[in-house]
Order: sequence, then structure tokens, then C-alpha cells
Amino acid sequence: MVRHFTLTLIRHMPTMGNQKRQYIGWTDESILGTNQKLTLPWQPKIVYGSDLRRCKESAALYFPNAMYESDWRLRESFFGDWEGKTYEMLKENDKYREWIDEPKLRKPPNGESLQEVETRVLAALSELPSDKTSYFIVTHGGPIRILLTKFSPEEKDFWSWDIPHQSIWQLVWESKQAFKERKRCVSLSAVPIMGKEHM
Repeated sequence: MVRHFTLTLIRHMPTMGNQKRQYIGWTDESILGTNQKLTLPWQPKIVYGSDLRRCKESAALYFPNAMYESDWRLRESFFGDWEGKTYEMLKENDKYREWIDEPKLRKPPNGESLQEVETRVLAALSELPSDKTSYFIVTHGGPIRILLTKFSPEEKDFWSWDIPHQSIWQLVWESKQAFKERKRCVSLSAVPIMGKEHM
């Protein structure tokens, strides 16, 4: 019997740089303090994700009983010389405008293109343990946008996706083989994480 294959992608909680609307790709910031008690409908034994603190700290709150396996290849895009800068600081920069128009091919100075990010993210996913058909991954807005652009049943471009912090994106394929063949998934759902103030 063929079993469905599921990827559940979860964006980390916000950081100070996120609040300031900075590009913080590989900048290793912690999440802002949280008083929320999070409620998720799953309790996996293992969660995978980026090796940056904001993902590890978020995963510890999302899945307090799970083991976390980190992989640097699931990091956000590296923005090079634009790390820490904002749209307002860069909007008059010709190279920045070219990157906005063609992010898959262009790259920030000393940074990486979306094509390079896609290559490393897909490599990380292809090396997940082969004995499962469902994986939970805590990562960043860029990798999630890349995966939705590549695999969503509806074709949309990279910038069309709105990926709020703490959002969950569940992609389902008919089989693991379909995912390995890089086919588009058959189902995509988005759910916000529910939280309650915890005193």
C-alpha cells in the first residue's frame, strides 16, 4: 500500500531583527521572550531544522518533548553585505533592485542566490532518514517560500507567499517517491500556531 508523504514546515518565532524588519539571514539572534503556552496538534519524537538559535529555541517551545536535529543547510538565505539592513536602507541600491527582480539568479554582495539556497535546502531534505513518511521542520521564511514555490499545487512566484512567524505549512504528496521525483504536492494547508498567554 502506498503511503502519503508529508512535510510540515514551521517558521520560527520573531526576533528583534525581525521586528525591525532587518535582513538577518545568518545573523544568529535569539527569539524575543515569550509568555505564550503553545498548542500544536502533533507531538513528534524528532524535529528537524536550522542550526540557528531562533529555530532551535522555537522548536523547544513548539515541541518540548522532541529531540531536535539541526542542519545548517536549512538556514535562511545568507544576505552577505545586506545582513542587518532594511528595505528602507537598500531601496535606492541598484544591485538590491536587481536582486528583488531576479532573486533566483542574482545575489547580494558576498551573499547567496535563491538558487543556491534551494540547492542546499533540497539536499538537506533528500538526506532525511528514509524510514519515515512524515517530517516536522522548523526553519525560516526564505526556505519555506522556496519550497512552496517549488512544490505547491498552485504555481506562484517567490514573493507572492506571505509567511508569518509561527505559521505552519503542511505539504502532502501521494507517496515519498513523488516527492523524490520533485513533483508538486497534492495538498497544501496553512495553519497559524495557537497560543495562550501563560502567567
